[in-house]
Amino acid sequence: MSALSRRNFLALTGSAAAALSGRLATPAAAAMGPADKFDLVIKGGDVLDPSQSLRGKRDIGIRWGAIEAIEPEIPAARALKTIDASGKLVTPGLVDLHCHVYPYGSAIGIPADELVQFQGTTTVVSAGDAGVNNLAALRRYIVAQSRARIYAFVHIANNGLSAFPVAELYNIDNAQVEACAMALAENPDFLIGVKVRMSENVIFKHGLEPLKRGIQACEMCGWPAKMMVHIGGVETGPLMSDILNLLRPGDVLTHAYSGAPNIAGAFTNIVQDGKLLPAALAAKQRGVIFDVGHGGGSFDFTVAEVAIPGGCSPDTISSDIHVFSGNSPGMPYLPNVMSKFMAMGFSLEQVVTMATTAPAKIINRAPKLGTLQIGAPGDVAILDLVEGPVTFVDTRNNKRDGKALLKPVQTVINGVPFGRPYQAPFAVR
Repeated sequence: MSALSRRNFLALTGSAAAALSGRLATPAAAAMGPADKFDLVIKGGDVLDPSQSLRGKRDIGIRWGAIEAIEPEIPAARALKTIDASGKLVTPGLVDLHCHVYPYGSAIGIPADELVQFQGTTTVVSAGDAGVNNLAALRRYIVAQSRARIYAFVHIANNGLSAFPVAELYNIDNAQVEACAMALAENPDFLIGVKVRMSENVIFKHGLEPLKRGIQACEMCGWPAKMMVHIGGVETGPLMSDILNLLRPGDVLTHAYSGAPNIAGAFTNIVQDGKLLPAALAAKQRGVIFDVGHGGGSFDFTVAEVAIPGGCSPDTISSDIHVFSGNSPGMPYLPNVMSKFMAMGFSLEQVVTMATTAPAKIINRAPKLGTLQIGAPGDVAILDLVEGPVTFVDTRNNKRDGKALLKPVQTVINGVPFGRPYQAPFAVR
């Protein structure tokens, strides 16, 4: 091959690679002519995008499934379809770090797309619904046909949550390290890491062994997989500190503010005898992620009200929504959980950050998810910020009063709204 032809070949392959990556390196707007139309314009909303420190009235133009423009005004004539978001809050599509979205394959999963109208979620993470034995079915039959983006933590137990409410780790032989590591190694584009539930009513008397096996699988797999560790009703107080001491920077402590007691009725979580465990603060300080994971039994205002002033603020707000928690008085749909933290003194900007940019970084999908930046997928949540007195309840029937409630109105994924305005063809992916 001559030098000239080799140079031409390299130039061609470089341009082909850029095209295959979905977008060129130049700003997306450069591809649009002045007469070209946006496929969808979301007009007149109060846009809040923490990833860009952006707050204000903006129009969002989406073209070919991606954010193409955020402008003070996009002329109506430039929109093929329009959503009027006047008086509404417009944020990046919400990212829920802890969900149960494996219907038909685990006992507690809800279809991700059925949750969208109640959650405003465009990206969800299956928190251990599948173990190695049923992970491929989650990927092939659920993720592949869902409009919402789905990632997952694989359960250290081979059968995941398929036997729920039967505990998956009473028999520690269900936790097979090499099989779990193989699942991680073969699915690095889909998996985030390993889930383990460390409650006494799940692991019986196995102590740290389930967590140790999960960490071992993460470290065998060949890429930096994270642990998601469920707490609540840990067997003993000292075991809780031991769990915290094993967690590595970047690992996720979910149900961080659980008040659930152990089998004997003792309170053995991160707040004991009214005080924050030193091991919890040490874990937070070395980079362990504190995730809310509200659920049906895993969020206690009285625990959060000690832990947060003590230095253990949440990094991410997640729902732990599933078929049981979704029917509980705490109503752990993501915008409702975000609203509870506003009632606890967090700002609107803070709670939106904890449900967009923060979880997107944890699942290694920043800067393209959890953002409205130019070139990002057209994932948008349109919410009502309803101001007025509201009472919230946690999972232990503690009540707190708030002044605002976030309610989902409409959600757009890849530029395609759930509901109207419909597009033709309805979807191309």
